Amino acid sequence: MLTRIRNGQKSKKISILQPKTKLCCRILDILLNEGFILGYNCVDGNSKMIKIHLKYFNNKPVIKQIKSISKPSKRVYVSSKELWKINNLLGILILSTSKGMMSDKKSKKLNVGGEVFFFIK
Repeated sequence: MLTRIRNGQKSKKISILQPKTKLCCRILDILLNEGFILGYNCVDGNSKMIKIHLKYFNNKPVIKQIKSISKPSKRVYVSSKELWKINNLLGILILSTSKGMMSDKKSKKLNVGGEVFFFIK
């Protein structure tokens, strides 16, 4: 999904299609709340696809960088104490915690750590 978003914004597309999964919907909820996308909805004829509406500001993509951190070969975990030490200058980390998928800001409020999926700026 991250690669589709990255490629869609490089080619200045208004929206992209993505296969629907629970994980994708949770990540898209976070991106929507943080203001990185305009929105998303199910495609009318096909309920297995999601249409993601990309966001631009002055004809430039809002998402400047998406970097995957945790991979199947190398999982990266952070504790709640380590989150406070990370300075992510105008970007957010997406974490999978015991309380669900959330951004680093919300996990700091709830004082939980977890697996870092990706960084978005």
